[in-house]
Amino acid sequence: MTPTVAPGAPGIPARWTSSAKSGVGTALSSKSPLWFTLSHGILNEIYYPRLDAACTRDLGLIVTGPDGYFSEEKRDATHAVEPFEDGVPAYRLVNSAADGSYRVDKRVITDPKRPVLLQEITFASLSSGTDHRVYALLAPHLVNAGMGNSAWLGEHKGQRMLFASGRGVFIALASSLPWGDCSAGYVGVSDGWQQLRDSGQLDPAWERADDGNVALTGEIGFSAGKATAVLALGFGAYPEEAADHAAASLREGFEAAAGLYVANWRKWQAGLETLDHHAASGLNTYRVGTAVLATHLSIARQGAAVASLSIPWGFNKGDDDLGGYHLVWPRDLVETAGGFLAAGDAAEALRILTYLRSIQQPDGHWPQNAWSNGTAYWPGIQMDECAFPLLLADALRRAGHLPRARLAEFLPMIENAASYIARNGPVTGEDRWEEDAGYSPFTLAVEVAGLLAAADMLDACGNTEPANYLRETADCWNNQIERWTYVTGTELCVTAGVEGYYVRVTPPDDAGAASPKDGYVPIKNRPPGDTDRPARAIVSPDALALVRFGLRAADDPRIVNTVKAIDASLRCDLPQGPVWYRYTGDGYGEHEDGAPFDGTGRGRPWPLLTGERAHYELAAGRDERARELLATFENSAGTGGLLPEQVWDAPDMPDRELRRSAPSGSAMPLVWAHAEHIKLLRSLRDGAVFDLPPQGVERYLRQGTGSRLRTWRFNNRIRAIPAGKVLRLELSARAVVHWSSDRWLTVTDSATAGNALGIHLVDLPVAGLAPGGSILFTFFWPDTGRWENVDFSVGVGEPDPGAIPKPGAAPAKGATRVSQ
Repeated sequence: MTPTVAPGAPGIPARWTSSAKSGVGTALSSKSPLWFTLSHGILNEIYYPRLDAACTRDLGLIVTGPDGYFSEEKRDATHAVEPFEDGVPAYRLVNSAADGSYRVDKRVITDPKRPVLLQEITFASLSSGTDHRVYALLAPHLVNAGMGNSAWLGEHKGQRMLFASGRGVFIALASSLPWGDCSAGYVGVSDGWQQLRDSGQLDPAWERADDGNVALTGEIGFSAGKATAVLALGFGAYPEEAADHAAASLREGFEAAAGLYVANWRKWQAGLETLDHHAASGLNTYRVGTAVLATHLSIARQGAAVASLSIPWGFNKGDDDLGGYHLVWPRDLVETAGGFLAAGDAAEALRILTYLRSIQQPDGHWPQNAWSNGTAYWPGIQMDECAFPLLLADALRRAGHLPRARLAEFLPMIENAASYIARNGPVTGEDRWEEDAGYSPFTLAVEVAGLLAAADMLDACGNTEPANYLRETADCWNNQIERWTYVTGTELCVTAGVEGYYVRVTPPDDAGAASPKDGYVPIKNRPPGDTDRPARAIVSPDALALVRFGLRAADDPRIVNTVKAIDASLRCDLPQGPVWYRYTGDGYGEHEDGAPFDGTGRGRPWPLLTGERAHYELAAGRDERARELLATFENSAGTGGLLPEQVWDAPDMPDRELRRSAPSGSAMPLVWAHAEHIKLLRSLRDGAVFDLPPQGVERYLRQGTGSRLRTWRFNNRIRAIPAGKVLRLELSARAVVHWSSDRWLTVTDSATAGNALGIHLVDLPVAGLAPGGSILFTFFWPDTGRWENVDFSVGVGEPDPGAIPKPGAAPAKGATRVSQ
């Protein structure tokens, strides 16, 4: 008999679900490439066979009863969640009906032996004489999409199961108790939710729903009163394989799988540093964080880790948002590696570095983000992401995990990355918030620190010439950070009572424009007509990176002034303590009325920035203040101790599930935030910032190294140099520089020379020119036999008063504390 296809194809437009996760988990087993998430007392996205491939929207229960009683546990119950034990992301869930009529107890794990998600469900009817019926409702989203799925009812080896497929992945839902009535349908029209809500029963004749937004519903065969069932959701490359997996897990039982699941996690946690710390909630926040980091690791590609197993404001997003945050960001990945390293798992940090080497692009940069297999997703280039892997490699080297022989294996990666940064920096195509191009203090700090780290690693491998060049470049850029990003005499200076401050970002330098600090920055995520703001008016906690990466002392007056400006503009005092906004005018967050971010909105506070501020306070020698901020950081977590991307800063809006000081609808957990938390615990234990690179501290804070150079290149056309500086021209191909310092009365031709990093450069001996002079130049390109036919000009200004401490000056005691 031909199965009856449900009406209503293809269903309503597909949506994802809440990003406010209360738990994430996986089995730490190569036999079980399966990851799950929880919120509102039920399963949400389940990922297979890669952690960037979501296969479900959610899997929850519907309870019906006499007189049209209808209750959905995710909406109509209160929820409690707790792990089996510290550091083990297996969960007990308790969902109690708001009307007091029933209670659901669940235990959730994945089977370490096979790709099966197991739920042990105990249902208790608390209303005397009430005949409740319990249904499982599953919304397949295979793979990473709601549309294009098919669902059907079937049997496998005599056992009734619910099946779904999409894009070559199959799932089979089996129960340890016999299924009652079951149905397949199209979401919003003929799915089980609609049927049970409308009539209180399923139409078992609807056995199939093809190529749409589909759902499966099955009655769990509970006996009256109280009963326990195990649901097994199996995955496979074909339906029989998925069904075999589910059946095998049911045969072996929940307890056997749970025992192995817990043992895997206990073994891994036992090898970590003892940084255990309990928050006011009673949760061991360190073990929560380490479990979050490990849960976000790939099995198929060792060393890959996604930014979050969530989609921010997912309930408002459809199939057009394929990636969500379950993508690899090189920046987040290096931060994650730092968390592993701080926790004592250097082997995982090294696997991350090896993975990064495998996805580095031929020209030396890393993609803005990528699928776990390395395929680029968004096309942007962020220079901090190109420098972060260098800092990771050097941190491993300095900790003794990359001896010279092993370091040599990474030398091509290091050289290519350093060359790319030197050729294309200091301007970034996007800042760390993935929005604006220009000079960002955060990006500059990572670039300079990365170049210094690369120089040390090249030196260690005997490559002295390129190492010296990288240090010269780092010195040159470091010497100009204030020229590019420090402003004085603004309205905010008056408001905050300071002389000046570092801004968030300034536009790229252009010889035909005013100073970068006089330019305008387009604020993304703002409504049309409310975007461009003066660069001078935008402040950000990003400037604290200058301390975090060792370029400026914590007590440098410019840093202290900037901290005051940050607090005057961006500090949000919440019940748990201060949390900071990303930058002035940020639009990435819910709207004022609480509506979800939809391309525009209003930025909300980021707990991550509280962790970064705590590290600054520690660098400044204010340990107790850092510990207070640690508590604020931890108390910004959601249910289950997971740290969100943002917290809500307005009055409670219960209808939108927004509560002041609690997680907003943004990503949760944010792995980067958990890595920052782990590093903060390590830093507080060590009494110094764990991941502060030592090269900048030694070179700039202790030795006061300046720069004799200013560099000009086509992507950084400086308009002037201070008197006494050498002008270095850096090009991507060999050239003859045709130049003059007296308006072409006399002319000199100087040929460039290529260095080991593929950069063609020449230093023009103009250090003796007096202020008010200028250098004119153009290029002849011998490889193509053509002239540039454009004259370029660089003026000579007053001598540089110096942007860093004078040689020999040391930072004040405690001004910047660093682990050596």
